[in-house]
Formats: sequence, C-alpha cells, structure tokens
Amino acid sequence: MGFRAAIRFLTILPVRGGDASPGRAAAFFPLVGAMLGAAGAGVYFLAAKAFPVSLAALATVAFWITISGVLHEDGLADVADAVRAGRTRERVLSILKDSRIGTFGAVAILLSVLARWQALEFLATPRFVETMIAAQAVPRAAIVAMAWCSRPAGSGLGSALASTLSTPAAVAAMAQGAAAALICGWRPGLAMIAGSVLIVQAARAWFYRRLGGVNGDCLGFTEQMLEIFVLLMFACRSCAW
Repeated sequence: MGFRAAIRFLTILPVRGGDASPGRAAAFFPLVGAMLGAAGAGVYFLAAKAFPVSLAALATVAFWITISGVLHEDGLADVADAVRAGRTRERVLSILKDSRIGTFGAVAILLSVLARWQALEFLATPRFVETMIAAQAVPRAAIVAMAWCSRPAGSGLGSALASTLSTPAAVAAMAQGAAAALICGWRPGLAMIAGSVLIVQAARAWFYRRLGGVNGDCLGFTEQMLEIFVLLMFACRSCAW
C-alpha cells in the first residue's frame, strides 16, 4: 500500500488503493524516482531515433515534468516568488500559500527546465541509464531526509509528511538514494551523496532562517536543486567520472 501511495503522491498515474500516509509512502519515494528515471531514459532513446539529441533531451524533461504533475516545479516557483530579502516570515508564508505564479517563479521554472535540458543534451557518461535513474531517485531520497530532520513550517503536504514520517521509513529512503547514487560508480556516487548532503543542509539552514522550518514548497525547491546538481555533475566536461 505504501508503494502505491508513493506513486499517487509523486505522479499523476491513476493508482488504486494508495491510501497510506505520506510518511509511510516516503519509504518508496526513491524507488518511484528510479522508475521515472528509467522511463525517462526510454523516452530519450525513443525520441533520439527520430529527432536530434537536443529534442530528445527536451522530450525527457517534458516527460518528467508531466508525469510528476509539475509537483516539484510548483514548489520551486513558490519559493522563488516568496523568499525575497526584507520580507517577514508571515508575508513569506502567505505568498507560499498563494497558488498564483509570479515573475520570479516563472523565471525559476524556465531556468530549471533549461538547466536540465542542456545537461541531458551534453551528458558525458557511459552509464547513461544509471545516471538517469540517479537523477530522479537521489533527489527524492534527499527530500525525505530533509523532512525527517526538519521541523515543519505551517501546514500542508510538507507538514503531513514530516508528522507521519518514521525513522525506519526515512532510513529506507536514504539507503535507496545511496544505492541509486552508487550504481553510477564509486567516485561519482560518493560525490553525489556528499553534494546532496551539503545542498540539503544549506537549504535547510536557509529555510530555517527565513521560515522557521520547512514546508512542502521547500521540499519541491530542494528536489529541483538536487536534480539539476546530479545532471550537471555528469554533463561536466572536466569531471572524469
């Protein structure tokens, strides 16, 4: 039931019976991410048979965005709109609750799409499928870790996840994320894990300072930062992974 709930939580797929709490479903978040990564690799290979690599990369990013229901991009946009210098915590939280997307949010989504699209186009790794799996599994493991070690700010999905997330479920998710990173090789895997820890800790500290905690939008923002980080790692021409 937890696995089906994870699919319902992270995708738009119509799955029956997924009524488990977000915390219980979180144990399977990286597994669902791995499935999305593998499916994205399939989309890439199929599109590349008929179109240039650039369009295949764009089709893959579009697939990931669509299948996830723009869940994480929405969090990225909300944070970009809300967290600006000089705003009080109450004002930031009120903007985060607003479903409308402002200029900063739109630019943030645009930059996220461009970064992932171009990184995918120029991936420099013989382990392409493994990289695609890691790019979706590692960020989802990281947001579970972030929810587990953070106090919630406000109410909503982030609070529901944190309040129902058990230590065994969090450890299971983090173990899956580490495994997904290490299938790319020991050196890139360890670099991915270390980078993910740093990004989560930096984001957590920033959100604590601005919001006093972490909510669902913060998790979506962090997922996007980590997804971009993983893809850029393997697009780096000077990194001999």
